Amino acid sequence: MVNNRVFDLIVIGSGPGGYVAAIKAAQLGQKVAVVERKDIGGTCLNVGCIPSKSYIQHAHWVLSAQEANKFGIHTTVGDIDFEKLVERKNGVVKTLQGGVGHLFKSNKIEYIEGSASVTKNKEVIVDGKTYHAKNILLATGSRPFVPPINGVKDVDYLTTDTFFSMTELPKKFVVIGGGIIAVELAFAMKPLGVDVTLLEVAPDVLLTEDEAAREIIKKKLKKLGIVVHVGVHINEVTKTAVKVEGLEDVSYDKLLVATGRRADLTIANDLGLELDDSKRFVKVDHHYQTSLSNVFAIGDLIPGLMLAHVASAEGIRIAEHLAGQPITPVNKDLVPKCLYTDPEIASFGLNEKEAKEQGYDVVVKQMAFGGNGRAIASVETDGFVKIISEKKYHQILGAVIVGSHATEMIHTILAVREAEGTVDELAHTIFAHPTLSEVVGETANAVLFRPIHG
Repeated sequence: MVNNRVFDLIVIGSGPGGYVAAIKAAQLGQKVAVVERKDIGGTCLNVGCIPSKSYIQHAHWVLSAQEANKFGIHTTVGDIDFEKLVERKNGVVKTLQGGVGHLFKSNKIEYIEGSASVTKNKEVIVDGKTYHAKNILLATGSRPFVPPINGVKDVDYLTTDTFFSMTELPKKFVVIGGGIIAVELAFAMKPLGVDVTLLEVAPDVLLTEDEAAREIIKKKLKKLGIVVHVGVHINEVTKTAVKVEGLEDVSYDKLLVATGRRADLTIANDLGLELDDSKRFVKVDHHYQTSLSNVFAIGDLIPGLMLAHVASAEGIRIAEHLAGQPITPVNKDLVPKCLYTDPEIASFGLNEKEAKEQGYDVVVKQMAFGGNGRAIASVETDGFVKIISEKKYHQILGAVIVGSHATEMIHTILAVREAEGTVDELAHTIFAHPTLSEVVGETANAVLFRPIHG
C-alpha cells in the first residue's frame, strides 16, 4: 500500500523560492509536497512584489494623464475610486495564485494548507497530521521588522505585510523608513492625492543605491511633493502623530513602518539550526544544507540578497542538487536589483568603489537618456546608463540604469556578462532605433572611447 504521507521532498513555504523549488524537483522526478500556512505564493505574490507593482501602475496612469495635459490632451483625474483599485489588485493576485496552483496540480505536487512544525526526527506535522520526507526545504521567508520606537506598540500602524489591507485612501500618510519598499509605496500613494511624508533615521534615503541614481529619485520625490526628512530622531509615536526631534509633530491618518524585514526563524530555532555570525540568518553550505542533515534552507532565511528572484534561483539549484546534479551557489554579482519608482533604478555587480577595492583598473562611463530620440519623444529623458568595466580586457564588472523601463533594460547588459561577454560584445550589438536601449550601446561604445552621440 502506498503511503500518501511520504515524500522525497517537503517544502515549507510557497513563495518564489518554495514553489519554484517544488516544481523543479517534481520535474526532475521527485515526489513533492508543499506546506503553506497563509496564501499560496507567499509574501511576494500576496503582500509584496505583485500588489506593490499594481499600485505603482495606478500611480503611473495618473501621472501619464497629468503629463498629457501639457501637450493638448486635456483630461481630468477626478475622485479616485480606491475600492476599484483594490479590486483590480486583488484580481491580479488571484490570477497569479491560480497560476501557481495549476502548476502544482500539473506537476503532481501535493499542496498542504496549514502551519508546519518539524520534529528533531525530521517529521513534518501539519494540523495534527504527520508527513515524512527524505529531504526538507525551509523556504519560510521573512517578516517585517519593527524597531522599538517609543509608543509604536500602542498605535494601529501598518507594516509592509498589512499595507495592502487598506480599504480607504488616507489623507495624510506617514512612512517610517527610507529604503526601497518605503520609497516605492510613497511613489504609489502620492499621485492618488495622498499627502506623503517619509521619515528616515539614516543620513539619506535609498542608501543601497548608486549615488547618482539616488539623487535623481530624490529630485523626483521633491517634484511630486513627497516630504522627506532624513537623519531624524523619532522621540515617540502617538495615535495621531510622529514626534520627531527638531520638527513639528508629523500628523497622520495612516502610519506605515517600513524599516526592513527579518528572516522568519521559527522552525529553524525549533530545530536548533546553526545560525550565521549575525544570528539573523540560517547558516548553510554551498549546497544550501543547514547544520542538520537533509534539511535545507533558501531565500530570506539565509545570508544574501532578500529578493524573490534570488530565492527562485536558489530553489532551482537545491532541486538540481537533490537530483544529483552539480550546482554552484547564486553569484550575488550577477543578480539584478530593481527599484520600481519613476524613473526606475536597476543595477547589478560592483560599483566603482567596490571594483577599485578589489584591485581592478576601472573604467566607468555614463550616458544620459536626454539625447535619446525615443526618450525625448516619450518625455522620458530622466536618467542614464552607467557601465563599470575593467580597462585591459573590457570585462563588465557592474552596471546601473536609471530611467523608464530600466528594470527591463538591465538584463541586456547582464545577459552579456552572464555569457562571459565583454563591453566589446555590447558595443557591437545593433540596437533598434528609436529605442531607449540604444543608450546601452552608446555607453558601451563610450567605454571603448568611440560613442557616436557622446
